[in-house]
Amino acid sequence: MNLVDKEVIHRTFGRGNVANYNDSYVKVEFESGAKRFVFPDAFGKYIKLVDEKAADLVKRKIEEREEERRKEAIRLEKERALEQERLRILEEKKRIRSRRIHPSIQSVFWCEEGEEDDIFTKWSVFTGEIKSGDRKGQPRRLARMNQNSGCLLTKRDSNMKEEDRRILGVFMADEGFNGRRCEDGYIPAHPRYRIRLSDQESEKMLFWNYYINKRFPHRMTWNSGRQRYFKNMWMAQILRDIVSLRKDVEGEEEAKQFFEHFCKINRIDEEELPRPNGALKRL
Repeated sequence: MNLVDKEVIHRTFGRGNVANYNDSYVKVEFESGAKRFVFPDAFGKYIKLVDEKAADLVKRKIEEREEERRKEAIRLEKERALEQERLRILEEKKRIRSRRIHPSIQSVFWCEEGEEDDIFTKWSVFTGEIKSGDRKGQPRRLARMNQNSGCLLTKRDSNMKEEDRRILGVFMADEGFNGRRCEDGYIPAHPRYRIRLSDQESEKMLFWNYYINKRFPHRMTWNSGRQRYFKNMWMAQILRDIVSLRKDVEGEEEAKQFFEHFCKINRIDEEELPRPNGALKRL
């Protein structure tokens, strides 16, 4: 496209000819003198090309420029949204770090038969439904749970004794998760801190080695309910034992990083972490 010497009409300066132009500006010679305009925008507002073919080419150029600006605006809006989300997560982290950590902000879940594959595929767990009252049937909100919380997945087959309940895996809640504001009842997993145990590993990780009912320390019962809160210290003990359990270098490193991260955000001293002393250990 060559617009040099093309005749134009300006609504104020009258007729003129294009002297030169580039991707940013166009210079037009009028009887009153040379004027510079933004290119190609001016052709859609102030200047009209007499040559229809050239006018169509410029119109196409204007449409392309507008499309570029539209895409750029969308990109900037996405960047702003991401930045706002990043700042929100940072603020949430700062708020959590500054407050006292409740000693039991972890959750243990009873996985139903065949449910574990879906949990470990989607890497999220459902908190369960409220069984009675005005909110009956609505998802439970676990108010204690936040980004410092882990989800422990356990299972007991129907032909098993409760004392043989196995740990299937564990994951941290995703960054920015807040149990008070969770409306759909699903806790999403952190993209990095998540572990699914193999069948052989799971058989060696018995839930009641860690958990204890304070009122009945020798009793191993889970009569009803999908979830119960779990001590931070117990979760740290489990993660430490998974590190010891894993023999391959990659698996051991994965568990070690998880354990160290968990202890750091929950202010647990690894050196002072006691050995497990759950109900099974007291038999």
